[in-house]
Amino acid sequence: MVKVVVAPDSFKGSLTALEVAEQMKLGVKRAIPEAEVEMVPVADGGEGTMDTLVHHTYGEQKRESVEGPLGDPVEAKWGILGDKETAVIEMAEASGFNLVSSDRLNPLQASTYGTGQLIKCALDYGCKRLLLAIGGSATNDGGAGMATALGVKLFDEAGVELKRGGAQLKRLHSISIEDLDPRLRDVEVVVASDVTNPLCGPNGASFIFGPQKGATDLMVEQLDQALSHYAAVVKETVGKDVKDLPGAGAAGGLGAGLIAFLDAGLQPGVDLVLDVLGFDEKVNGASLVLTGEGKTDEQTSFGKVPMGVGLRAKQKQVPVICISGSLDDGYKKVAKYGVDAFFSITDRPQTLDCAMERADQLVAETVEQVISVYCLRGPRS
Repeated sequence: MVKVVVAPDSFKGSLTALEVAEQMKLGVKRAIPEAEVEMVPVADGGEGTMDTLVHHTYGEQKRESVEGPLGDPVEAKWGILGDKETAVIEMAEASGFNLVSSDRLNPLQASTYGTGQLIKCALDYGCKRLLLAIGGSATNDGGAGMATALGVKLFDEAGVELKRGGAQLKRLHSISIEDLDPRLRDVEVVVASDVTNPLCGPNGASFIFGPQKGATDLMVEQLDQALSHYAAVVKETVGKDVKDLPGAGAAGGLGAGLIAFLDAGLQPGVDLVLDVLGFDEKVNGASLVLTGEGKTDEQTSFGKVPMGVGLRAKQKQVPVICISGSLDDGYKKVAKYGVDAFFSITDRPQTLDCAMERADQLVAETVEQVISVYCLRGPRS
């Protein structure tokens, strides 16, 4: 019996990871009707992580009204995994770039307060483990808003609590964690992040990610100075030195706040997801693994799904084929991470819109052809 594991990411804007997996399974079955196909739709810790983990573990989704990046109320989703003890939160749901129109982007004022509110919702539910995916932020406040929502108090020199936003941190004089939610002491917090940038400096949160959130050159300087001051006060008050810590600059410094106040551990996003899905066990006995994403290029080798899947399958000596919407410059670099072959689903010259509309059909047809050829070489059973 041939066993094939299909473990794709989503084809962004076209198919979810589950829909891609279903079409891959269809293609495999057309070529080998008797094949055992294990569907393991994957995410890399960014968009879609919550949906993937909740679906695969038979969990449930919740909706809460929380404070958006600029203080407006937003409806945010968060998930509870099938064990009923693990919450999965995408910070973009509450504090994301997608929640602010381009003409309103303002990293000086944007806050992660809503993300803290979602964490509090998970604590109210009784969750003992928190998985946070922190990509796609509109914020640059070092996680100060998140911490405030959970009981941390930030004061200026006059003893007045600071307002929201990264720019306010330049006025920070002292921090009180006396009212930090005590339930956090009994909760494990794991952060999915592939960003290794420090909090401050030329490679820090403000300089690298600030401009895409609407920061001018002057704003970048202001925010970097504010975060540097914030890090100094955190070190003095909380005893955590987060300024130069790899990953502290993730999500506008939310990584730093989670480490400082929630004692969080950072983990590559795709590894966190693969662990929760039990991917290593599912690959046991497999003849082949199929993975893929919307576009495979040089960036894939910086922690995206095909790289993570390739590395895990390589440890089990199982071959991996990547089926993607398109292959762009640098995709061959992913080969050193355990991916043996690459195929694009594009079957003829066509517009991007046309290819996206036909993506389900194209995935199934491409997989069918790839598996048919694979069979000619004698698949391992």
